[in-house]
Amino acid sequence: MSNYHFLDQPSILRNAFFPRRGLSTCPENAFDLTIPATENISLHCRFYSSSSSDSPTILYFHGNGEIVSDYDGIAPLYHSGAGANLAVAEYRGYGAAGGTPTFSAMLEDAHRYFAAVKEELARRNYTDSLYIMGRSLGSVSALDLAAAYTGESKGLIIESGFTSATRIARRLGFTMPPQEIELLEEECRQKVQGITLPALVIHGEADSLVPLQEAETLYALLGSEKKKLTVIPWADHNSLIFEGEEEYFSAIRSFAGGK
Repeated sequence: MSNYHFLDQPSILRNAFFPRRGLSTCPENAFDLTIPATENISLHCRFYSSSSSDSPTILYFHGNGEIVSDYDGIAPLYHSGAGANLAVAEYRGYGAAGGTPTFSAMLEDAHRYFAAVKEELARRNYTDSLYIMGRSLGSVSALDLAAAYTGESKGLIIESGFTSATRIARRLGFTMPPQEIELLEEECRQKVQGITLPALVIHGEADSLVPLQEAETLYALLGSEKKKLTVIPWADHNSLIFEGEEEYFSAIRSFAGGK
């Protein structure tokens, strides 16, 4: 687990995370998981089931400013377009999850979500074909899990992502001791290079928030023998699905082998 505590400074956290509360009524084809994090803090994950228990499952870490309930209308696209179940994890302080967000807690909680979803798949007799996916900020959690659980997951999907969250701090104009930045970025590079899971990187050609170069760097660093970079033409950071829905979900279906 990376030393992201370097970024857990109040001045950075106030501007790096944009939590909002809220929880919609759970759709008929979904169920909610409450996962204990500490004695006083519980996490929340919503599992959107497709029509088949043989479908692969994507454990999904969403982007900043989003919450699980936002995916009530998006999850059906993963069912029809990619043939996959979607389990969307919440960050502390977002949606129905307790606590306040920090980078360290985000990484610690990712491992809790991974264990809970694996357990739930077994309990419900679903196939154990589990993929890890992170969008934007969620790429931090997804990369950490992919490095840790090579033998327990089938593949990694990164959308609009980056290799290190120090990019966030720099974009916000915050400075940290150079040695700390260098240590964290080198640690993140080594982690990505050590990932051997099959990997799919999806990015918008016109992403103005996380430039396409970040995806190209991540793709080049990945140690995966089987990897693919899919660039959605004209798409910005938040418009990938809308600008290239067919190409987006076709890439995921082909990668994950959805039903």
